[in-house]
Amino acid sequence: MQRRLATVFLLLGATLLLSACGFQLRGTGDIAVSDQWRSMYLVSSNPNSEFSREVKTRFAANGVEWQEDKANANFQLVLGPERFSQRNLSLNAEARAAEFELTMRSTFSVRDNSGKETMSDTTGSVVKQMENDPSNVVGKAEEIRILKSEMRGELAQQILRRIAFFAASQEG
Repeated sequence: MQRRLATVFLLLGATLLLSACGFQLRGTGDIAVSDQWRSMYLVSSNPNSEFSREVKTRFAANGVEWQEDKANANFQLVLGPERFSQRNLSLNAEARAAEFELTMRSTFSVRDNSGKETMSDTTGSVVKQMENDPSNVVGKAEEIRILKSEMRGELAQQILRRIAFFAASQEG
């Protein structure tokens, strides 16, 4: 009984210490976007792409309202297409790729409602490494598809963080 009570107090103490030091799980904190920057219009060559939808979703989750008409928006996010590349990092004994490096990039900029550039062209990128099993081609293709989806989300989050930081630096 005393051992169980000691374990409960230990767990409770550890939880209190973690919460007191400001620890929070990655991705659970909201990114503060200033009020003026909460009204945006998306300018994209492909507004229905998975990447554009991911950007809209991430921004909306942090309080940004996407306007249907750019005249109603305070800012325009000019989003370039996602560019995905894959290269071999290492080879195995049979001279086949043992490890890949996957890279996803996109360039973006922000204009104010008059069309004047507020934030110049900036490139965001996400890099991941992946082990390769040459005997499992179907599994590799599926793993790449899943990683691309994760990378798309991370890239959208990176764009949001950069814009939020830029907006905060302009206010101060």
